Amino acid sequence: MLTDAENNLICHTGPGTPMGEVLRRYWLPCLLISDLPENDGAPVRVKILGEELVAFRDTDGRVGLIDERCPHRGASMFFAINQECGLMCIYHGWKFDVEGNCVDMPSDLPGSTFRDKVHIASYPCIESAGMIWTYMGPTDKKPLEPDLLFNRLPSNQIIATKCPVYCNYVQSIEGNIDPSHLGTLHRRLIDWTLETDETDRPGTPSPNLRSYIL
Repeated sequence: MLTDAENNLICHTGPGTPMGEVLRRYWLPCLLISDLPENDGAPVRVKILGEELVAFRDTDGRVGLIDERCPHRGASMFFAINQECGLMCIYHGWKFDVEGNCVDMPSDLPGSTFRDKVHIASYPCIESAGMIWTYMGPTDKKPLEPDLLFNRLPSNQIIATKCPVYCNYVQSIEGNIDPSHLGTLHRRLIDWTLETDETDRPGTPSPNLRSYIL
């Protein structure tokens, strides 16, 4: 059994936590590509490793992932207007591009360079295997982009999907490596998987059983 200290060590993933720092050294899937179907479409809220973020696809089709709170007065960028290669905060009109640069500040004086000093936290994104991936760690520690088997498949051979799992990631991992609970908690699911009418002999394993297991 884990102690409280050990449990907190591996379960907490917010900024500055030991496990959070470890997980931030990898490319993480954060959205489906289909969640941002259109250029200049509505922003989408995303919570990753305890951080409240907003994702958007700009005019040129690039994906941005930025802090939900505007660095000016903390207004939510979820309500920002996505246009002309940036998200414009609805409070004072400050606009930020996918790299977090402030590209417009309507109230600034002509010739002023103040906006060049303003930045909103942002994370790089890539699109692969039907998913949007992000890297949230130190820039100088950024690893190579994911090179997994399914990343190499053509798009017509990939179906990317997602579902909410209302638990800590550690609990999910524990469940995946604990086969002894299947016969009790998931008995009906197993029965449904095994006993189908897709075979010549109803009640025998489905020929597609492998896809269920994977």
